[in-house]
Amino acid sequence: MLKPIKTLICLLLLPVALWAQTEPTVIPLWPNGAPGFESRRNEPEQAKDYWVKNIHNPSLTVFLPPKDKANGAAVVVCPGGGHRLLVWTAEGIDPAKFLNSLGITVFVLKYRLGRDTLSPYKIEVHAREDGLRAMRLVRSRAAEFGIDIGRIGMMGFSAGGEVVDMVAFGPNTPHPNAADPIDRQSAKPDFLVQIYPGPLFIPDAIPHNAPPIFLLAANDDPCCSISVMKLLQAYRDAKVPAETHLFTQGAHGFNMGYRSKLKSINGWPQRLADWLSDTNILQSPDAARPKVLH
Repeated sequence: MLKPIKTLICLLLLPVALWAQTEPTVIPLWPNGAPGFESRRNEPEQAKDYWVKNIHNPSLTVFLPPKDKANGAAVVVCPGGGHRLLVWTAEGIDPAKFLNSLGITVFVLKYRLGRDTLSPYKIEVHAREDGLRAMRLVRSRAAEFGIDIGRIGMMGFSAGGEVVDMVAFGPNTPHPNAADPIDRQSAKPDFLVQIYPGPLFIPDAIPHNAPPIFLLAANDDPCCSISVMKLLQAYRDAKVPAETHLFTQGAHGFNMGYRSKLKSINGWPQRLADWLSDTNILQSPDAARPKVLH
């Protein structure tokens, strides 16, 4: 009699065990909390439906690709939400799963929100600080996650695109004498993916060594189609590789396009997959080497 009962208990517990094994790892950007705000690191986040806010302990949530697909590329994803909240499901988890399907290791960034209710943070200071730290942290743990330190990119949606701009086009060099070894890493992304990026922090000019970029928006987006055109012009002027998709319709906030009735919007992730393939971001350096025949 005991054996069937034990079997039943094991079967009932199996889904819980499987869930626990697949729960993503969360890495705080700073082990003791964000500098100057350490006392707030244990304040709980608020989450409902598709969003997360009240972020006082910025972090990276890790999404690993299947082992047989992993190719060494990595992306730090910055969800949008107007710096009031993070569109966590549709601009964090969904892109992470899509990029995982391409063999990319993904780190979704929970950055501090300068426009959240009673927020003590400034976008240009603390969100930028979180973006820089995220890139440095991923580089510092590249060996642990099987990542090529020359293929770590950033992806931003809307306000998250503003975080990407601050990191990519502002000071991002390593601090070789920093007390914290993580800060000795470079924060410069190796490539950029900007999906209807916000209008703030777009540079008038970019350097000739700026990362290659993939830009995408809808022309009828009153907020952020202009951002794409400004970035494209800056890239053209600097003669840095850029691919741009400006769709006729789609407005703002179509996320990964999964819920859109427009075929162009619904299929845009494939355009990104094509670009990542064409630029060899999905190909490891070892795979690119010709095999020697003996």
